[in-house]
Amino acid sequence: MQKVVLDTNALLMPFETSINIDHELGRLLGSCEIFVPGPVIGELKRSKSKHAKAALTLARKYMIAETMKQGDEGIIQVAKELGAYVLTNDKELRSRLRKMGIPTIYLRSGKYLQADEI
Repeated sequence: MQKVVLDTNALLMPFETSINIDHELGRLLGSCEIFVPGPVIGELKRSKSKHAKAALTLARKYMIAETMKQGDEGIIQVAKELGAYVLTNDKELRSRLRKMGIPTIYLRSGKYLQADEI
């Protein structure tokens, strides 16, 4: 079963674009396990985004992956440990992940998710 790690902006996507993450990941990967790094939960709690509270509720329905690293480093660590895709729209993070051979999924045209081919 494929695994997917979500970053903060991935959790905000459904509320900013009305995309259904579960449906789109199912379309791309079939059945998959979804993980949220612990530091992403903390980031959402501190966020001033008007959608942060809803994103936090969404995040809690997925598996929480503990890591001591913060920010992008925590996301990278969890993805490496799980052998997972990372769902993000952060271009800098996507570039770093691709260079490390970690597959990414991103929002395409504001309408659907697309996976990078590694």
